[in-house]
Amino acid sequence: MFATINQFFTTFGAPVMVPVLLLIIARSLRVPWGQAAQSALAAGVGLTGFSWLISAFTPLVTKLIHQLVNSAGIQRPVVDLGWQTGSLAAFSAPVGLAVFGFSLLLELLLFALGYTRIFMPANLWNNFGFMLWATMAYTATHNLGLALGLAAFLILMTLLLAEVQAPAWSTYYQVPHATVAAVHNIEQVVPILILDPLFNRLGLDKCRFNPAHAQAKLGALNEPMVLGALLGASLGILANFKRLTHLAAWGQISQFTIQLAAIMALFPLVTQVFARAFAPLAAAIDRQPTPAKKRGPWFLAVDDGVGYGETTTLFTGMVLLPVLVLIAFGLPGNQTLPVVDLIALPFMIESIVALTRGNFVKIVLTAVIWFSLGLYAASWLAPIYTATVAHYGTALPAGVLLITSFNLVARPLNALIFAAFISANPLWIGLACGSYLIASVAFRRHRTQVWAYLARQAARNQTA
Repeated sequence: MFATINQFFTTFGAPVMVPVLLLIIARSLRVPWGQAAQSALAAGVGLTGFSWLISAFTPLVTKLIHQLVNSAGIQRPVVDLGWQTGSLAAFSAPVGLAVFGFSLLLELLLFALGYTRIFMPANLWNNFGFMLWATMAYTATHNLGLALGLAAFLILMTLLLAEVQAPAWSTYYQVPHATVAAVHNIEQVVPILILDPLFNRLGLDKCRFNPAHAQAKLGALNEPMVLGALLGASLGILANFKRLTHLAAWGQISQFTIQLAAIMALFPLVTQVFARAFAPLAAAIDRQPTPAKKRGPWFLAVDDGVGYGETTTLFTGMVLLPVLVLIAFGLPGNQTLPVVDLIALPFMIESIVALTRGNFVKIVLTAVIWFSLGLYAASWLAPIYTATVAHYGTALPAGVLLITSFNLVARPLNALIFAAFISANPLWIGLACGSYLIASVAFRRHRTQVWAYLARQAARNQTA
């Protein structure tokens, strides 16, 4: 049954299924048929636009990353082959398919009961993250109960963190009543919650260097196209540093300069189309009767691609690309070389960007600290991930012994939870569950105050 459900959703894809879900939700909120249909169509067009742009951009950056790594002469035993390897294994494993159906039912139940204000099924495809971690747990332990328990725990944690960041994400990315909620990208809420007060004490909220607030000093340099061109030229030169005397190198540099400028210019236009889909829905939610309002606002989980091309998000992600390659080289004891998934860096920092309102310095520092820890997590998990992909996914490339996905596996918090569950030690599993319960109860009792506090902290980055 689960295989049939998976095949159904895979056949139609997100650009079809998300509009259908949006249409159903809009009509349930009594949005007129005409507006509901337009909203659904705008969502489908927006998602298609994101897919086209990212699909076209990915091979260009991936080629540049390979050149950058080769130029630097960096080698590590654990090679990042991209998130696609993990996704394939998750959807191919019986445990993964079981988690797919289990996740959908649990997410619907939690929302229907009012336990969460995140409607996760709208982001159904990112359930492969839960599926992957559960499949890895089964590979390590051959214990189906532990694998399903891990998946359930990660779902609960993801929904909690997504709800914590929801107003900030919705406000920053200007998509009403929406947020992102993928297990592999939501845990970044934790480090910024811890580090942001420290950053403010150090005065980093006064650092105004970011694309959105540079107009007064930089003039035309504030334009996304110009920023993209400057960054594209810099990355192109770094990747071709050893062959700058060759005409072909300057051809690639100049082409990537225009290509990154084009992405920076086009993504905001597609985002505007996608955001239009949520205007009637947001208005309908705000018109809910008093009993419904007492429950509070709720948020639709959307694809991370919605925020990928926002100017600060994409710009900072591209800046972090060579930084993390150098960190991977110099980090003592690290065995992992991030390569293919470096293109996913804008996805990976969206929560940090939203909660700091685009403070460039805070984003970079948080990413460097958290993803450095992530490299250690990926190094530790490499044998389990490799065994999972080799058994359920695809054959390993010749000469490669250990693989990883920087986007999916270089996750310090998820790795700690994974370690607790595969230990099968009631103490460690109980500690993880107890920590979640304390955090969950505290947030639900003080939800409004938490959101107000995060809004005040984020606002400091604008008013300083």
